Amino acid sequence: MNTSYKHIQAEIYNLQEWIIETNPEILKTKFEKLLQQSEFTILAFNEHYFEQQGYTCFWLLGESHLAIHTFPESKKTYIELSSCNQEKLNTFKVLMNA
Repeated sequence: MNTSYKHIQAEIYNLQEWIIETNPEILKTKFEKLLQQSEFTILAFNEHYFEQQGYTCFWLLGESHLAIHTFPESKKTYIELSSCNQEKLNTFKVLMNA
């Protein structure tokens, strides 16, 4: 992995959205692809399946993080992407809504 560092302003841009998909496999595949297409630097991925129901996962990014939390009992999922790179975040938003 080639990670370069530069001085940036201390600003974080956010995307917070509810969606109706709750299947963990579909969510992982879709959002990993969106991160790659938006050219985010993926450093790590972790996930947890809750015993009764629900799923949480996150990608640690060179530009911050993406977290996903499902609420199957309510038939919805919360998505939160935080990034210090507004351009990549905007690309992600466009691709997510395409």
